[in-house]
Amino acid sequence: MRYSGCFPAHSCMLPALDNAPAESFRRDARVIGVIGLAHAVSHFLQLALPPLFPLLRAQFDVSWTLLGVVASTFYVASGVVQFCAGFAVDRAGARPVLLGGLALLACGTLAAALVPSPVWLFACALIMGAGNGVFHPSDFAVLNANVAQRRLGHAYSMHGVGGNLGFAIAPIVSYGIGAAFGFRIALLAMGGVGLVVLGLLASQRRILVSHRASDAHSTTQMRSVALFLQPAIVLCLFYFIFQTSALIGLQTFLPSVLATGFNVPLVLSTSIVTAYLLGGTAGIVIGGFLAARAARHDRVAAGGLLIGAMLVMTVAASLVPQALMMPVFVAVGLAVGATGPSRDLIVRNATPRGAAGRVYGFVYSGLDIGSMLGPVWFGMMLDHGLAREVLLVIGALLVIAIATVVQVRRSAALRPA
Repeated sequence: MRYSGCFPAHSCMLPALDNAPAESFRRDARVIGVIGLAHAVSHFLQLALPPLFPLLRAQFDVSWTLLGVVASTFYVASGVVQFCAGFAVDRAGARPVLLGGLALLACGTLAAALVPSPVWLFACALIMGAGNGVFHPSDFAVLNANVAQRRLGHAYSMHGVGGNLGFAIAPIVSYGIGAAFGFRIALLAMGGVGLVVLGLLASQRRILVSHRASDAHSTTQMRSVALFLQPAIVLCLFYFIFQTSALIGLQTFLPSVLATGFNVPLVLSTSIVTAYLLGGTAGIVIGGFLAARAARHDRVAAGGLLIGAMLVMTVAASLVPQALMMPVFVAVGLAVGATGPSRDLIVRNATPRGAAGRVYGFVYSGLDIGSMLGPVWFGMMLDHGLAREVLLVIGALLVIAIATVVQVRRSAALRPA
């Protein structure tokens, strides 16, 4: 983009992303629905392999460690591609990036159904992770370019709800079909779903448009690095890393933590995780209304994380009886889930026009970094018998995330993209 020089950066505020024109509610709802479906399928296929690990272990006689490395391979590829996809969105637009990513994710899932040995799972995980990496920069670029500002909070809310529903449905479908017909049939079925949705999205090509940088092809590497090093953008990245590390710990290890550290029966502890995820989904819906009305999104995000951190630490301190653990973790899910739409608006407000792809790709790669780091750290803690301490660390990470999000608003002066 060309800017009329105004330096240093803090001497004049460059405008954040332009607001989309005030289109009809029907068109906005259509855009939100299409992008919500794309996000749901990305999360659905993201959990295609992990629920099948017990079956894969029995089939190929491999260790849990090897299967864990397969999962990490997915997130490494996703994080790298998510960063690069941002540049592609700014240059070519969101549509080809989004459709190409879904094609890779679906085809990688289908290929995993045909592997003759476990070594090939790594190649499939790379393909699937590469496809998964395009969704956040593409999705948000489309929403920002098409949905009226007054509906953006609800748009981000439905985007998050779609992802949560994809996560919730995937294990049931993947393991259910796998247990009945084998892991190959399960992966073929899930990959087939991805191809069907790819066809549906391709039929909606006209609404999958986004803002492009007017000088995207001349954007230099140094200018992009300068964009990423803006304090507000860096703080957003660390917010995602800390928050995701904490939440992936809850999602992945809460059953083991409650069973080993608090003597909660495994059946109940697993149900508590399901209740927590459902609470998170409800929280995202509530967060959409909060984001639509709030003037200070940083306060919404900080308040929700603080409530979640306090509740988790209360459980860690053994102040919550077993009978109340389920409603407490539902409340944790509600509180943290409600921060999602405001969090996404915070990133939007720190993003200059023409840089949506790059900024969202860079910032949301924090999701993949947190997903890689959290399980390793918490797994090591559990191996050393530190179950209660896992909850303390999760609470501390949420508090640190509060510190980053509060500082974003104070550092939001933008430099040229």
